[in-house]
Amino acid sequence: MDMPSAEQPPGQEQEYPGRTAEMDPRPRDEMRDYEGRGLLAGARALITGGDSGIGRAVAVAFAKEGADVAIAYLSEIEDEDAARTAELVEAAGRRCVIIRGDLAIEDNCERAVEQTVTELGGLDVLVNNVATQETVDDLAELSTMQWERTFRVNVHSYFWTIRTALKYLPDGGAIINTSSINGLRGNKTLIDYAATKGAILALTYSLAQSLQDRGIRVNSVAPGPVWTPLIPATLGEEKVGSFGSQVPMGRAAHPDEIAPSYVFFASGRLSSYYSGEVLAPVGGETLPG
Repeated sequence: MDMPSAEQPPGQEQEYPGRTAEMDPRPRDEMRDYEGRGLLAGARALITGGDSGIGRAVAVAFAKEGADVAIAYLSEIEDEDAARTAELVEAAGRRCVIIRGDLAIEDNCERAVEQTVTELGGLDVLVNNVATQETVDDLAELSTMQWERTFRVNVHSYFWTIRTALKYLPDGGAIINTSSINGLRGNKTLIDYAATKGAILALTYSLAQSLQDRGIRVNSVAPGPVWTPLIPATLGEEKVGSFGSQVPMGRAAHPDEIAPSYVFFASGRLSSYYSGEVLAPVGGETLPG
């Protein structure tokens, strides 16, 4: 079922926001071979977009490192994915809180944080990972509605969850924001998405400075192409058939390959001297600067 190295998935499409069960091949997103070392023992984490893809892999990795987690996700379409993530977290011996709601709405972001704190007894790590995207062939096709929706999901939700979380995060807590290779070098068909991912980097840098006095580390992971449900749900059959082929490694990553970056930033034992940094697992692509 795994995607062979340097081979592409067949062309396919799904209803947005996508479901793992309908993907061919199924992504590696359950951290089956991952062995925790207690790096997050006793921690409480909220992961937005945690039902599938990178978010699922991060949730399971955190659980295997000893953390209880809450996962926030969009809609009932993803209920099955969220339930599977919870099953995996609980199999690792940790608690999982499931929170459904559109994070493009401010109240839902605040509720996600408050529910996490209520049910887990606190919050030590916030992972902002939720995202949406839609391709356009020309800027003239990019509607104001799409532009605003992309920013509300990809940027505004990060601001709303962070602002609420700061009431609960302890001094020495951690915030990890998911950016993208597209935020580092742009993308001609994902103009609004790339703009949001660049904004996330600037937000990360700014918060790392403003929260330094509290010892709260703020970092970002900026992956290249990753095989998640969002891809067949947004790119179209033809683009899915060549997804990831442009990088030097010749393939998209699986979520399991990206999740350890989040463990690194969440664990003070590993990254106590890191704030305002970006880890970019991008399949061998190199960037100037």
